Amino acid sequence: MDRNQIIGIVLILAMLVGYQLLVPKPAPEKEPAQKTQTTKPTTASGAAAAISKAEQPLDSAAAQAQFGDFARVATGEARDIVVENKEIKVTFSTLGGRVKEVVLKNYKTFDQKPLMLIDEQSSKTLLELPTNRGKVDLHKLYYQTTAQNSTVNGQPQTVTFRAEIAPGQSVEQVYTVPAEGYVLDYDLKLNGLGNAVADGNIRFFWEDKMRQYENDLANNRRAATIDYLTADDNFDKLKESEASEEATLEEPVQWFAIKHKYFLSAFVAKNAPLQKASFKALADPADSSVVKTALADVFLPMADVKAGKGNYKFYYGPNDFQLLGSVAPEFDQNVYLGYSVLKPINKYFFVPVFNFLEKFISNYGLLIIALVVFVKLIITPLTYKSYVSMAKMRVLQPELNEMKERVGDDMAKQQAEQMKLYQEVGVSPLSGCVPVLATMPILFSLFMLFPNLIELRQKSFLWANDLSTYDAFLTFPAIPFIGSHLSLFTVLMTASSIAYAYYNNQTTPTQPGPVNMKALSYVFPLMFMFVLNSYPAGLTFYYFVSNVVTILQQQLIRRFVDEDKIKAVLDENRRKNAAGLGKKPGGFQALLQKQLAAAEEARKQADEASKRARQKK
Repeated sequence: MDRNQIIGIVLILAMLVGYQLLVPKPAPEKEPAQKTQTTKPTTASGAAAAISKAEQPLDSAAAQAQFGDFARVATGEARDIVVENKEIKVTFSTLGGRVKEVVLKNYKTFDQKPLMLIDEQSSKTLLELPTNRGKVDLHKLYYQTTAQNSTVNGQPQTVTFRAEIAPGQSVEQVYTVPAEGYVLDYDLKLNGLGNAVADGNIRFFWEDKMRQYENDLANNRRAATIDYLTADDNFDKLKESEASEEATLEEPVQWFAIKHKYFLSAFVAKNAPLQKASFKALADPADSSVVKTALADVFLPMADVKAGKGNYKFYYGPNDFQLLGSVAPEFDQNVYLGYSVLKPINKYFFVPVFNFLEKFISNYGLLIIALVVFVKLIITPLTYKSYVSMAKMRVLQPELNEMKERVGDDMAKQQAEQMKLYQEVGVSPLSGCVPVLATMPILFSLFMLFPNLIELRQKSFLWANDLSTYDAFLTFPAIPFIGSHLSLFTVLMTASSIAYAYYNNQTTPTQPGPVNMKALSYVFPLMFMFVLNSYPAGLTFYYFVSNVVTILQQQLIRRFVDEDKIKAVLDENRRKNAAGLGKKPGGFQALLQKQLAAAEEARKQADEASKRARQKK
């Protein structure tokens, strides 16, 4: 790369980094009214206290005092019902008629234990019904069911829990486990309870002490959050960070999802949206047993439930872009694909291509190599154009060296003479920069995509056991800017980047300027080594393969580029321009030439003024 290419890359990097820091995401069309620091202080503690109190055993007198008309179903014997399909194993409990435990059968934790997304110790729920005698937690009642342990085959399996309050009065919770997939349909029914139910909506509170499923706790904690979609289709989320975050919304939400790095537990309203939503993601740095504690507090519209429209969904499953689109509107946004400029590249190109290659290549290291080759073939015309531009600069290098000796160290004059030479031979200074910049969105799209691809999770290649996280080839006590490990794929990526820079420096003429661009091309890879050391091995392996393929590609292109022919074309352009038959410069080149001419004129005027001042003395 010549100086113009490197300057272009530095500028685009600065712009993208500045965009990420200063404008983290585009403003929604209609930003929901949200308060981030005024969440009701008693919301979580009040619900947690209610759950704790209700877990204590009750005698008949206590049940009557606490549950009123619902006292007859406030005591009983809990029984578990297990229903499973090939992807998911769900344990229901007659105590509360609720989901007690969820195991994702096709996934393991980082230490190869069964991935239990929901369990009785970490996940607590409250379903609070307003009645004429106070609030009753429906998840503390005892329900009857005819369902038995079963494996779903072919047809969805329905599990109905019924709590008989009085003759003709009951609460029903109906779950439908699909024949395949991770979506549970959920219906809440109040039968004949119109006179017993008070005004107000039904409160649903969910506390989830999120377990650690990946090896990097700090990275898990940053990724853990709560996503949600408001009633007017604005997707938003609590900020992803290692600190605690919270939000209280004035606008209803269609769904919310408790998001781990690669997995989701979500609640979706099929009809009227959820009211008075309040979300918290609380981090405790001193507690390494919990990634974060997620608290979701919403209200189910009573009118919907009374009208038989209390229809909802639970999603317990992987955060897989290919699966989420059919769950709910905008639900696939739980998979972060980058900012608005980069997202279409990932959504409409890389994700489909990646999933297409999966059908034929089972080894994900080889799949990444195939992806690199495919992308390089597509951008070959740009690579070829960039190489031809560098070849033109090499042809012009003797004249540039002669010009530098003629004008000396005057940088303004050097630039003016250089632009004059470019105009004479018909070379654009941006012709080599633009192709390189055109490939930058691809690199940054992958930078956003790979850390969020569940397809790479626990897929091994060579020495890397998991391509979705770093390959800790060496571990050591924590070192600032590096961490406590060294990723071998990152080292190989850095070495290949330096080798690529060395190769370019051998074929790129030295450009005038105050900064040694050739030396700078060796510094950037070292800087990125520190940045990418903790990124997924799949990403750094992609960059490593990409560098190697690029060097090979340029070696191949070099065989088809005849510099003697290029010199003949440039000489012909010089003759045409001298005769007034050449093309006039346009666009940026014309503007740049005009600015340099103005600068040269200003310099001449300054020199003349300086001479007159000396003559007067």
